[in-house]
Amino acid sequence: MAVENAEIIKNRQIALGDLLRKEGLDALILNPGPSLTYMTGLHFHLSERPVVCIFTPDRAPVLVLPELETAKLIGLPYELVHFYYTEETDKWILAYQDAAKAAGLGNSKVGVEDISMRLLEMKYLKEVLPAAEFLNSEKSVSKLRLNKNTVERENMQKAADIAQAALEFCLPKIKIGMTEKEFASELVIQLYRHGSDPDLPFSPIVSSGPNSADPHAFPSDRKFGEGELLVIDWGASKNGYFSDITRTFAIGEPNAEQIKIHQTVLDANQAGHATAKPGITCGEVDTAARTIIDNAGYGEYFITRTGHGLGMEVHEEPYIRSENPMILEPGMCFTIEPGIYIAGQDGVRIEDDVIVTETGIHSYTSMDRSLRVVGK
Repeated sequence: MAVENAEIIKNRQIALGDLLRKEGLDALILNPGPSLTYMTGLHFHLSERPVVCIFTPDRAPVLVLPELETAKLIGLPYELVHFYYTEETDKWILAYQDAAKAAGLGNSKVGVEDISMRLLEMKYLKEVLPAAEFLNSEKSVSKLRLNKNTVERENMQKAADIAQAALEFCLPKIKIGMTEKEFASELVIQLYRHGSDPDLPFSPIVSSGPNSADPHAFPSDRKFGEGELLVIDWGASKNGYFSDITRTFAIGEPNAEQIKIHQTVLDANQAGHATAKPGITCGEVDTAARTIIDNAGYGEYFITRTGHGLGMEVHEEPYIRSENPMILEPGMCFTIEPGIYIAGQDGVRIEDDVIVTETGIHSYTSMDRSLRVVGK
């Protein structure tokens, strides 16, 4: 972990301690994932070797990890207690016992993130803390991660810039008869060549013709054809932060219906941009975009929400859906991505990454949103 991030990490741990007190929790236990990285600056993979970190309001974090990972702790610029285990699996429980004792846990209320905590880690935790009450506390860290600081914002802008530059480089390569897989593979190469970190937010979605009506289509061996729409959903990563962008193109000249659908989605995208600002609810942003599509007669084909939070994960809070009463605040990042998906025919999505400012929003993404013709 970079030394210059030490103060940020320490402040996050202090803020987490305050939040745990407020929520009446004795500890929060995290396993590898974005939240653990956010709270420590350390990166671990989920594997057959269980790693957990115990955060309490008044003590230094306590980490359990395999011996082969301990080099990551050399020169760590903040206090962290750690216990490691070797390849002797029958002795792994001893490291967990020592960690629970060092954290002062016993008959405690312990928070975990139920979306990421596995049975593997819970087996050890429940064995060493038989009297503890384990509670879902996924929102504890997500509350802290909601409002991005200056460094986080810079990384997200870089991730957006890299992604856009990579796709612009690839677009001239589109030809009739090229397969979705062929283009997706070229895009991945260019994302890396343009500066993305290895951990892409997701495998690019490249869907043409009727496949474009599947919001989460996988690139296939289908060949691009004349007169089809092409949806490309892709992103890059920089220093642990992601971009997530979608643009829709016409392979050859589009027909009148395709032009109308695309314009409707573009209008909905712009309505979302115009509505989002501090004090507005997530639901109001969704409603603004959805109303445009409803009024154009395509409401039944808008089968997704308008957007989702973005940062160290591709999907995190805030979620831009109609029933969400969460109020937008400066520093919140999310996507605006209305779409129309007519099964067996065409799909259109236009997705931008935005951050809430003091007066409105700023879009990290600026790539042309018009229905560009490719494959000539």
